[in-house]
Amino acid sequence: MSATIVAFHAHPDDEALLTAGTMARLASAGHRVVLVLATDGGAGLAAAELRADGQLGGLRLNEARQSAQALGVARVEWLGYADSGSGPQPEPDVPGQVRFTRAPLEEAAERLAAILRTERADLLISYDANGGYGHRDHVRVHEVGARAAVIAGTPRVLEATVPRDTIARAIRAVARVYRFPAEFDPTSFERAFTARADITHRIDVRKHIVAKRSSMRAHASQATGGGAAAVGEGGQTGDRTLAAFLRIPRPLYDVVFGREWFRDPALPGGGPIHTQIFEGDA
Repeated sequence: MSATIVAFHAHPDDEALLTAGTMARLASAGHRVVLVLATDGGAGLAAAELRADGQLGGLRLNEARQSAQALGVARVEWLGYADSGSGPQPEPDVPGQVRFTRAPLEEAAERLAAILRTERADLLISYDANGGYGHRDHVRVHEVGARAAVIAGTPRVLEATVPRDTIARAIRAVARVYRFPAEFDPTSFERAFTARADITHRIDVRKHIVAKRSSMRAHASQATGGGAAAVGEGGQTGDRTLAAFLRIPRPLYDVVFGREWFRDPALPGGGPIHTQIFEGDA
């Protein structure tokens, strides 16, 4: 029996990094997969020429649609909020748009709940309480997703995450081969995401790794540029993190990105690790 899964993400390209393989796997199995983006990603780092006209958000939403096509996603929706940025404080609102973290929780949750109701979603994929690596928009996705599922009566929520020790070990392995860009802090992952003991699902997506890699490639604006934050030694502009990931040779790439992890907040930690997305459904 087919199901409808709504994957709720903060910015275009987040789906590529966290859940693309699972989304492709579900779509290939005949399930309806819907991608909902909280923000347009307009405050993301990108090359100066892509930011000059103030239309980066629109470009990134188009990249998300290309990513969705590669994954077999049936529908892409944007909640209408602006990217809150990653500086010390959320950036000022832009005309006609509110930064996601400034949106009232109930208002944002109602927008997402309307999609969940229309789709009669069986499962909402959201983020863990840490918001992964802690970006303010990611934390808000967790809060809004949890509330929206209650409003819409969505029967199940899974929180996309990564076991801390696994990602820290993978980053150390990659760092032996590649030099990460200046804005990338590998130690931040040692205090982010979810403890391994609380992970409830580990999904093997290696059969869908080509789709996942295509999803990453779709977000071309996030692969280079970014101004001073991406300037490497010698004054040369360095590749962004996404570009570094895409340069990883396939055998190592498959090891690093061949599995995706989730936490079911309704299940106790320390239980069995489920390998199918619908396992553990009460």
